[in-house]
Amino acid sequence: MSGQRVLVTGGASGLGAALVRRYAGAGARVLSCDLRPPDPVAAGVVPRRLDVRSDEDWEAARAWVEAEWGGLDVLVNNAGVAGGGRIELCTLDEWRGIFEVNLFGVVRGTRTFVPMLKAQGSGWVVNTASLAGLVPPPGMGSYNAVKAAVVAFSETTAHELAPYGVGCSAVCPSYFRTNLMDSLRGADTDLAVHVARLVRESPISADDIAAAVVEGVERGEELILPDEPARAAVSLKRSDRAAYDAQMRGIAQRMAQRAEERTS
Repeated sequence: MSGQRVLVTGGASGLGAALVRRYAGAGARVLSCDLRPPDPVAAGVVPRRLDVRSDEDWEAARAWVEAEWGGLDVLVNNAGVAGGGRIELCTLDEWRGIFEVNLFGVVRGTRTFVPMLKAQGSGWVVNTASLAGLVPPPGMGSYNAVKAAVVAFSETTAHELAPYGVGCSAVCPSYFRTNLMDSLRGADTDLAVHVARLVRESPISADDIAAAVVEGVERGEELILPDEPARAAVSLKRSDRAAYDAQMRGIAQRMAQRAEERTS
């Protein structure tokens, strides 16, 4: 990885910051993009303000990369926000907001840099999805849907770019300790409390996920399941659908019971 040119969105905190540290520690040059600058800035890291919802910000980042580096080796579309809520509680505005960041931010970044990567005949796109895009739990319809869309978009991108020597990975971690829940907004406060506890109590750190992501990219994996709980959940769904459905509907039943208790 030494000497690689890497752009990471959402690079100021959470998994993005862990990826920035991992790449920079291996000798890569990293452009860390976020709405706010990272603190502190590590050696080899250039901070840049970038709103993934802005076409102008993406075009400015592309121009900077071209002028300063002459190309890009790894594009990490990592920026995202938390969201979700039971079907009747998650508003359409919440749906639109999470799709604008978590999907269209990925699409904008990929569209911006694909011409450069194809012209180079090399490079890799990394899109942060979630286990929720493969194993969708109850109560998180908007988050599940947007992450499933990122998985599908990533697979499509991998197919399209393969003839040009360019790869693409979707990253699908399970719950890990991060500050993502700070961005959670929505009417379903019961869900927020439940998911925040799962994130807080996870034994897996953002650095653990970052290490697995970088290794997966180096191996050329197009679907990266970076932790054992994620791998186990996908395996269960594939091998024993009845057991998987029973587990998910048990979660839904407990959610319904909690809702009834609060209103009784």
